Amino acid sequence: MNARVLVVDDEPQILRALRTSLHGAGYDVETAETAEGALAALAANPPDAVVLDLVLPDGSGTAVCRELRTWSSAPVIVLSVVGDEAEKVAALDAGADDYVTKPFGIDELLARLRAALRRADAPAEPVVEIGDLRIDLEKRAVSVGGEPVQLTPHEFALLRVLARNPGKLLTHTMLLREVWGRGYGDESHYLHVYVSQLRRKLEPDPARPRFILTEPGAGYRLAELEASPAKPATPGGRPRAPSARGRPS
Repeated sequence: MNARVLVVDDEPQILRALRTSLHGAGYDVETAETAEGALAALAANPPDAVVLDLVLPDGSGTAVCRELRTWSSAPVIVLSVVGDEAEKVAALDAGADDYVTKPFGIDELLARLRAALRRADAPAEPVVEIGDLRIDLEKRAVSVGGEPVQLTPHEFALLRVLARNPGKLLTHTMLLREVWGRGYGDESHYLHVYVSQLRRKLEPDPARPRFILTEPGAGYRLAELEASPAKPATPGGRPRAPSARGRPS
């Protein structure tokens, strides 16, 4: 059975292009042009995944995503425009799984959609392997090229959150709250320090990371093994930062 995708966008040419491309890739497609229409379609016939524009005539994609997350874990890929960074991050914090920026390449969207569906179907694994990086979540052990790597408790906690969501973009707020607790959300300097420490310990070249990838202005993701080629575009009072050798108390 083909996976069903709901596409929500108020631009007719983008809806037509996405319907054609997704059909061609083997998906069943339903469309909606408003937030109200999207919520009605989601309730009437829940899809396997959602491609959701952030700006809709009667509301925001972020609000749609937040409502969807009260009863469904279906993957959501949001469509944003350059300069819409704050709304994009808000949507990710509301539960969206990933994003593409308009104008986007259809191969990029399809790759992110495949990855999101794959993550949704994958059982939780106690061991995550990406290239020569091996993370044993149950034994709290990490190695690179067979050599064990010693991590501090907070370094491992941060890596564990990333490893439980390989390929998924996790915002600064998500990571801070998962690792340090719900009282944190704006201390992005914590993440910068700890991600730098992890890269020094895990990456062959920390200046050109292969495992822990930065999404500028949004957050971080742990790389996936599979990478898809791109195609030409289609229309359409805080605690102090810890030192590199220390940990926050």
